[in-house]
Amino acid sequence: MKPAEYAKELGISRQAVYAKIKKGILQSKSVGGKLYIVVDSSDMSHPTADPVKTTSKKAAVFSQNRHYEALLKAKDETIDVLKGTVKDLKESNKEISTTLRGEIDLLKEAFHEMRTLYVHQLEQKKSKAAVETIEVLSHDETPSDPRQADMIEDALWVGIKKFLKHFGAEEKKEKIAKRLKKAYKKGDHRVTKIDGKLKIDLNESYEDILH
Repeated sequence: MKPAEYAKELGISRQAVYAKIKKGILQSKSVGGKLYIVVDSSDMSHPTADPVKTTSKKAAVFSQNRHYEALLKAKDETIDVLKGTVKDLKESNKEISTTLRGEIDLLKEAFHEMRTLYVHQLEQKKSKAAVETIEVLSHDETPSDPRQADMIEDALWVGIKKFLKHFGAEEKKEKIAKRLKKAYKKGDHRVTKIDGKLKIDLNESYEDILH
């Protein structure tokens, strides 16, 4: 076989074939001034292993093994890094959860304080509104009934209309008015007259009058 044909058959370069001839690995002879490789048909079907090629394959396998080892090492390092990252994330989440719980507790306390303050302000507004709806006598008013002169400063005197509105008893106006007048005639300290008008002290209880 010609060197080129032999090289093509084995899948190697012609330079490699000439190198094998030079080293005595391949037998060759000159025929008609041309170099030929002496081969056996069995050699072509089962060619003798090429030491150089075998060495190259071993080197390739070794290199591949080294590459796999490097990949495995990198994988292990990556797993360690991921484990560390997961651990850090767990600790961070724990810190975040603790911080959030603390902030939630603070918000609850603030809400409770605001609610308490709001309720207090609301009660004050209601009290103020109630007071504004009540007709309060000025200090220069003098009761026409001397029996009530010593109690006028501590009382909260209002007319019948304000009295009924305060207790929500407008529907029983005539009935309650009669009872108040009757109480005044009997000398009830809860009822008096100021400037000729009947006044009732809201600081007292009137269950007997209203029911």
